[in-house]
Amino acid sequence: MENFEIMVEKTIESLFEAIMREIGDMAEVDLEGGILNVELDDGRVFIINKHSPNRQIWLSSPLSGAHHFSFNEGAGDEGAGAWVSTRDAGQLLGLLEDEFAIIKGGPVNLV
Repeated sequence: MENFEIMVEKTIESLFEAIMREIGDMAEVDLEGGILNVELDDGRVFIINKHSPNRQIWLSSPLSGAHHFSFNEGAGDEGAGAWVSTRDAGQLLGLLEDEFAIIKGGPVNLV
């Protein structure tokens, strides 16, 4: 597996760029010190950051609450190569796309 720190940094930077592209006109999107904050115009805030001790990405969502995502390296597994929730096996990108689509009122693609 690629070094966790490098992998999580690439993931969060990629999310920053995609979120700016998809809903940047509806939110203030900031990436500082590895912490991605998305503050919607109505004041709700998403926070996405790494949690190095557990090798996870943590999400605080005003829509669905807290989630912890671990990287699934399993070849052939559903979700292989994705950040998968320890709570319900959902994927980080899918959850964010679904939640931002609700906010935007249309499809969101964070890839």
